[in-house]
Amino acid sequence: MEQGVSPYRSVLYLPGSRERVLEKAKTLPADALILDLEDAVTPSEKPAARELVARAVKAGGFGPRKVLTRINGLDTEWGGEDLVAMCAAGPDAILIPKVETAAMIVEVAGIMAASGAPENTRIWAMMETPRGVLNALEIAGADPLLEGFVMGTNDLAKELGAAQTPDRQPLMTGLGLCLLAARAEGLVCVDGVYNAFKDDEGLEVVCIQGLEMGFDGKTLIHPAQIEITNRVFAPSEEDLALAREQIQAHEEAEARGEGVAVVNGRIVENLHVETARKLLGQADAIARLSESSDAV
Repeated sequence: MEQGVSPYRSVLYLPGSRERVLEKAKTLPADALILDLEDAVTPSEKPAARELVARAVKAGGFGPRKVLTRINGLDTEWGGEDLVAMCAAGPDAILIPKVETAAMIVEVAGIMAASGAPENTRIWAMMETPRGVLNALEIAGADPLLEGFVMGTNDLAKELGAAQTPDRQPLMTGLGLCLLAARAEGLVCVDGVYNAFKDDEGLEVVCIQGLEMGFDGKTLIHPAQIEITNRVFAPSEEDLALAREQIQAHEEAEARGEGVAVVNGRIVENLHVETARKLLGQADAIARLSESSDAV
């Protein structure tokens, strides 16, 4: 998938059992929404939540926001019915929890084909177990329907027995391996949640860390986290100005028959120009998303 076509700066989890929350989400400035049937829904509410989310997806009204639905695992009593119901509803993507093998993605793709899921409905994978992380590259290339990874850092920390420190060093190996696998196969890769939703300073620190690592955005547990996340994962005006300057300088150098240019004392080669064009494309996609949201 070409990076930057759809922004995924902010990806907000929403409990699938709360109709009022799902309706409110239609007005939030998140790039994407995860309508959750798994962790956010108690066992007794799961059948009703499945019906509610299916109706909400079919009804639409979410504007330009990407809508993902997280189902229960296929090894649970709810997962199979969740998947069939979401195939009929047709969200932008179906998010599979605790993916550990490529075979799990292949199985989901087969059920989607047999159920007549819309062609534009994709698969996303939660990467949240040690086995899943170790199989990340195999999973990333499992099926053309797979579009993205979502890091499940809470579950991964639990499975590892790791501390969740402010610098996230205990999780860096897992984060890095999944990000490498996603990029190797051209997938979107979204960072895990930040649990302290009232801690704006801490959120900004981990957002900057995720951005510097290369993540496309971050999953969120509260709407109050959207503004900071959108800002951090969007190109700054300074970044965009530099990108334009690099492109112009390189084009002028090529016109002179030179392979490289110099901007602010730094060499600019083809790889820098590719990065600059991608950054400008990301900014354009964010602008289009904002315009579409304002029009809704």
